[in-house]
Amino acid sequence: MNKSARKPVRRPLAAALFVALIAPGAAFAQTAKEKELEARVAQLEAQVQALLAAQQTQQGQITEAQARIAEVKEAQPAPLPAGQQPIQRTAIATAANPGTKFSFGGFVKFDAMVTSTSDGRIADGSAGRMFFLPSSIPVGGPSADGGDPYTNFHAQFSRVWFGADHVTDGGDKFKALVEFDFFGGGNSALSGNQIATNTYSVTLRHAYVSWNKWLAGQTWSNFQDVAALPDAVDFVGVTDGTTFVRQAQVRYTSGPWSFALENPYTTIQGYAPYAAAAGTRINIGDNSVPDLTGRYNIKGDWGHFSVAGMLRQFKYGDHTDAGAAISVSGKYNLGASDDIRYMVNAGNGIGRYMAFGLGADTSQTGTGDIEALTGYGGFVAWRHAFNPKLRGNLMYAASHFDNDASLIGWGVTERTQSFHANLIYSPFPKLDVGAEIGWGQRSLEDDREGDLKRFHTHVKYSF
Repeated sequence: MNKSARKPVRRPLAAALFVALIAPGAAFAQTAKEKELEARVAQLEAQVQALLAAQQTQQGQITEAQARIAEVKEAQPAPLPAGQQPIQRTAIATAANPGTKFSFGGFVKFDAMVTSTSDGRIADGSAGRMFFLPSSIPVGGPSADGGDPYTNFHAQFSRVWFGADHVTDGGDKFKALVEFDFFGGGNSALSGNQIATNTYSVTLRHAYVSWNKWLAGQTWSNFQDVAALPDAVDFVGVTDGTTFVRQAQVRYTSGPWSFALENPYTTIQGYAPYAAAAGTRINIGDNSVPDLTGRYNIKGDWGHFSVAGMLRQFKYGDHTDAGAAISVSGKYNLGASDDIRYMVNAGNGIGRYMAFGLGADTSQTGTGDIEALTGYGGFVAWRHAFNPKLRGNLMYAASHFDNDASLIGWGVTERTQSFHANLIYSPFPKLDVGAEIGWGQRSLEDDREGDLKRFHTHVKYSF
């Protein structure tokens, strides 16, 4: 009885003791695992927080960069139209006003010509060897002999120009331009000649500033219509009958009207004994009143038409006189491939303004006084484009001066005339290759005449 009663009591006790012994180990194992999991969770939370912080920092940097880009875009000027984008990527550091636009251009021109003159040779190295200059045609009488033809090569009419344009915040427009070529002669023993270097001095052509309707500086005379000049291989071509003057002036332009006060200067055909010899040219700047010029110009799809007038004072010591002249010129389009260009000039004292000063402004009288000399001239030219690359021109020009031969002698120029014809081929844009034949004649008051024949070629590249 007692043995059998003890066995059931021992078994629950043993089980309880087993559970008591195992429970602390199980509880300890569970606590360590939880702690390990908690550590891992904390580590992951820290990594997530770090990623969130980095993302927020990066987003802030992106937002700031976008704001800066927007500010730069707002500060940038509006894009320029096609073909007007600047070549340089960075600003040019100069003393000019901010926002000034600089430009540069010109052309290289090579001239080659063969000349034949009936009454002697044109002086070597003179302007008449470089381009058609009526006053340089020799006239030596029936016994004169021009000899064999002579050849000249040069590149003196190559030119460069620099411009600066600026528009103020108020809309005022400013422009400055300086232009040079190399038709200025030599400046050393070996320059300006054909012995060795063929170097030539830089010559000022234009130097002016304009603002809104005003212009001040040296440029074409307001009495000259440059737009009417024909497309010649020669420097001018129609030299006899065109006005051609560049000089310092102050000009005002409003719509089709322009008025200018220009540099005055007087040329005189001398009369002995008041001059060294009859017909001697006297050039003097005694003038006290500037030349006044005015022009009216209209243009359209048909071409353009222009009328110019001029008033002048002439002065030589105590002797004075006045003169007036008029010029009518223009271009008329006959169609897409043809146009007519023309000019007619006339007046008292027009001398130095026409044909490179072929005639004088005034002539001395028997008392030593001066009187304005009447002169007139003009040209007409027809231009035809055979195709986009080939074009040709026919030109005629003439001039005449009413000299008093009894006072200034019979050896002064009475009239000139010339013909020119050319073909100009442009195999590539801005490149011209041309050939021109020309004939010119100068006649004196005693009816002696001298002729010039010339074959002129050129290669010209504009940039």
